[in-house]
Order: sequence, then C-alpha cells, then structure tokens
Amino acid sequence: MRVVLCGVRGSTPAPGAEFVRYGGHTSCVAIAHDADRHPSLVLDGGTGLRRVTELLTGEPFRGTLLLGHLHWDHTHGIPFFSGGDRPDARVSLYLPEQRSADGPMGDDAAAVLARAMSPPHFPIGPHELRGQWSFSTLAEGRHSFEGFHVLALEIPHKGGRTLGFRVSDGSGSLAYLSDHSPATLGPGPDGFGAYHPAAMRLAEGVDLLLHDSQYTAPEFEARRDFGHSAVEYAVGLADAAGVGQLVLFHHDPSRTDDQIDAVVAACQGGSSPVSAAAEGTVLTLPAGDRERLRQHQ
Repeated sequence: MRVVLCGVRGSTPAPGAEFVRYGGHTSCVAIAHDADRHPSLVLDGGTGLRRVTELLTGEPFRGTLLLGHLHWDHTHGIPFFSGGDRPDARVSLYLPEQRSADGPMGDDAAAVLARAMSPPHFPIGPHELRGQWSFSTLAEGRHSFEGFHVLALEIPHKGGRTLGFRVSDGSGSLAYLSDHSPATLGPGPDGFGAYHPAAMRLAEGVDLLLHDSQYTAPEFEARRDFGHSAVEYAVGLADAAGVGQLVLFHHDPSRTDDQIDAVVAACQGGSSPVSAAAEGTVLTLPAGDRERLRQHQ
C-alpha cells in the first residue's frame, strides 16, 4: 500500500519560513492500494486534508475518512476538502463512538461533529457538504474499509475519546497513534508512560509506526498532563514492538525544521530506524526487512 503524509503538525497549523521542510498542516494521512491511482482511506481531517485533493488529479474523493478524535486540529480540514465537497464525491466519515462511564452514549455522529462545525462557529453544518456524505460512529475492534483491514483501539489522550489505528492490506501494515498520552496510565519503565496493551497491540511488528512525538524529554515533565507523548516514548515503543520504521509525527507547532533535524539526530542508534514526518512524503509498504521502505520527498 501507498501512504502519503498530508499533515504532520500537532495542535495548530504552523505557517512560516522555519516550518517549510516538514510542513505546517495538521494531522492527515492518505492511504491507497498499490494498484489504485488515488487514495481511498484517510486518517484524520486536519488542515492537511486539503492536500488530499491534490492527490486526486481532478477526480472526486470516493472513500472513507476515519477520525481518531475530535479536537480542532483533526477536524478543521473537513469543510475545506474540495475533493470531497463536490456533487460527485462519496465520503463515509467515522468518528469515535462516544462513551460515558455507563457505556455507549448513542450520540448521532453528525450531531457530535456539528458541535464545532455549524453556526455560529462555522457557516455550514456537516449535512450541508456537497456530495454523498455519511456520518457514523466507530467502536473498538476490527473493521474493513475500502479493502483495508483496520484495528481500532482506544488510547489515552486528554479531552475526549481517542482511537489509534492499525491498518493493513494483507501485505504491508502501519500503526497510527497520532495523539497518545501513555503517562496517564503510569510512568512506565522510563518515566514517559507505560507500554500498555493497546499501544503494543497496535504497533507490534508493523512496517511503519506513525507516533505522537510532540515533546522532548526536557519538555515533558512540565507538560506531561497536556495529553501527548515524549519522543523518547515513541522510540521505546518502536523498539519494544519490533516495528520496521518509526516516523515521528504530530510535531509541536513551535518546533522549527532545524530543531526537528536535531531531534531525529538524537534518536539514532536504536533497533528501529527513526525519521520525522514531512508533508508530501510517500511511503510504500511493506517494509519487512527494514530496507524495503521507500521514502520519497
């Protein structure tokens, strides 16, 4: 399968000359089968969703959009996705099933999304998007979307239910934990959080791990309750889970290109190769021998 990184920044977009090489758009990853020209599965709808339109070469989007959670930086691209907001588009949007301590809340998916996307916060609501849009909730478990196998599991993240995803096509596999706060479940072996069962199950043996890397170790203590991971946790999880390639994701909006370069340089030497997510990167999976992953900028 073919994976395109369309938005890699966390929390809020980061425009400016110091953020050009890695990009300032927020979370969005487009996935296509090798035999297909266009992506049909998209993870998250941050401002990077606008870049998915470029991949469609003038055609409408016909596929599935999975939202890991509903924070602004993962939904702001939805009404600006021109490839999906056109009469001939088909978009099946899924967001995490909302739960309380007593179980599923049964909230209508479009109504949940409309809390942020409707007047007076935005000029239109979800049902006013053009094309054939459907809105559904997604529970934990195994699913099939657009010919891909998807495992969705809840992972800790502050401020709303959050799902991590494992996606495979029978040959290649990736794990996507864009916003992950493992320290919520305890300090773990190194103080950055536990390698808990959901994280391990999602990441174990995948060709590619895209993981929240918002903070460095010196930054983490003052921000451990902000809902994100330390870079060092991502590296430790990749080694513990035996992944083929770790790509640091969800960069802090204030982290410049040069600073990201320094973060990556400090991460070398582990059992899993480490790089930083950059907008426009295309990753072709599988990468079973750790050298088959082809990265194009």
